[in-house]
Amino acid sequence: MSWLRRLRDLAGKRETAGLTPDTPGLRIVARAFDPAVADSAVLGAASGWTADAPAVLTHHLSLPAGRLAEAAAILAQDGYELREQQPDGDRVLAHAVRVQVLDALHCAQERARMAGLAQRLGGDALGWDARQPGDSPTTSA
Repeated sequence: MSWLRRLRDLAGKRETAGLTPDTPGLRIVARAFDPAVADSAVLGAASGWTADAPAVLTHHLSLPAGRLAEAAAILAQDGYELREQQPDGDRVLAHAVRVQVLDALHCAQERARMAGLAQRLGGDALGWDARQPGDSPTTSA
């Protein structure tokens, strides 16, 4: 493992201590399913989002059933867990989830990365949402 990756992993653990995708009481604080709306606009309108706190970032993907294992292996390299949700014809709706502190630049980069990955595998990236603890209102785009 490279020293850069170890450093990134340590930094990520500090930022996300205690929060997991399965933490009870998480509420959607931002969601982006319209590719015409910038991630900066989505986060700017997210009234329930706490900018300096970690969030569970969930990318919603539609992937060919036969490519799920490949997608999971690729996503795991960057700390994502791929969770199968339900079949959708010859595809499967899945969530790529990880905990991170959100900012517009990284949300946009990850959205583009998910779109590229899904396209290479014959699927689609439908959008993303972010969840944080508490009773936060939902913002959508």
